[in-house]
Amino acid sequence: MHGRIAGWAIGAMLAMLAQAVDASTLIHAGRLIDGVAKDARSTMTIVIDGERITGVEDGFVQPDDGDTLIDLSTQTVLPGLMDMHTHLDHQNNRRSYMERFTLNGADYALMAAYYAKVTLNAGFTTVRDLGGSYNAAIALRKAIERGEATGPRIFSAGKSIATTGGHGDPTNSWAEILGGDPGPADGVVNGPAEASQAVRQRYKDGADLIKITATGGVLSLAKNGQNPQFRDAELNALVATANDYGFHVAAHAHGAEGMKRAIRAGVRSIEHGTYMDDEVIALMKKYGTYYVPTISAGKFIAEKAAEPGYFPEAVRVKAAAIGPVIQKTFARAYKKGVTIAFGTDSGVGPHGSNAREFVYMVEAGMPAMAAIMSATSVAAELLEETDNLGSIRAGRYADIIAVDEDPLMDISALQNVVFVMQGGVVVKDETRRKEF
Repeated sequence: MHGRIAGWAIGAMLAMLAQAVDASTLIHAGRLIDGVAKDARSTMTIVIDGERITGVEDGFVQPDDGDTLIDLSTQTVLPGLMDMHTHLDHQNNRRSYMERFTLNGADYALMAAYYAKVTLNAGFTTVRDLGGSYNAAIALRKAIERGEATGPRIFSAGKSIATTGGHGDPTNSWAEILGGDPGPADGVVNGPAEASQAVRQRYKDGADLIKITATGGVLSLAKNGQNPQFRDAELNALVATANDYGFHVAAHAHGAEGMKRAIRAGVRSIEHGTYMDDEVIALMKKYGTYYVPTISAGKFIAEKAAEPGYFPEAVRVKAAAIGPVIQKTFARAYKKGVTIAFGTDSGVGPHGSNAREFVYMVEAGMPAMAAIMSATSVAAELLEETDNLGSIRAGRYADIIAVDEDPLMDISALQNVVFVMQGGVVVKDETRRKEF
């Protein structure tokens, strides 16, 4: 008798265990924007097993015993958003130029962890981090992968690559006794050999891609914000070496000549693109180069340029001139058919406000659905991660967000994300949730 009871108990436990293993999470989506289809669908069910989506079905499918139901039947559900230009380890402020001398690597790492969580809670489940200090974003990416930190999926460039005195030379404006002579390990190169060496150093550091500063920039303490800063031979060596290591190359660029050189060399994306001309646009279309516009950064620096003392004078002049141009450039590039991936340059502007970029894109003439796709399926294409990211389709990671309103009617709805799931795990839920 006791043996029968023990056998029954073991059988029941095994049955319960099998049921738990087979249990799924179901999301009832009132409206579904899947990141690929041109139209939203109503009354849909997303089926999730573990960290991936296993199905998307019409109607509200009822859960089986042991399943979890997440009721988003009054919300609009979308893929996790993707920001292709961030700097997680810092946020611009009046003390930024002094903080280079007062902050340590641990400070940047802790800021990166904080801003990563802010970014994830805003609905951005994947980001490219395009240049930072002390490889903090690479360390954070590893910590997130190990489950020791909370944040978006990170594709990090590590330290960006510049030329001596160029945008990205960390010692610009420093006294000679402090600045020294930074080299490839510091992201400063001169000549093809050093360009290749810097790429190999990024590989050694654990980077996922390469970021170069193909022209001058706004926030560096240098006079010119537009001039080309790499020679063709340097760019060719850099991109060829990146290709050997399986890296994409993202090119910061404001001036047209620097963009042309970078595009011809084979970079994957142009960041900012402020003064692109018709020849640049034609080259981007010919080479399939992505454009990451960062209108938000332009708006932010133009606004701060009007605040006395916010920027050093050399920076203020550039910010006042370059900042207001980017949205107009975006409008022209979109109209002429350049492929656009969503990016904000958060870290220049405040983290967590990434979705303001959607408003600026729609203001400039991009339809709301196209803007959403730039931050979902198009961003996944840029990363070559369409099998994993950017859509709510079977096989993709269960990176899913929801908003209360319909962003196709009012794109600003994406600034108020009420639900975030990453890899099948709910990290934010400000809705009613039912469990079965």
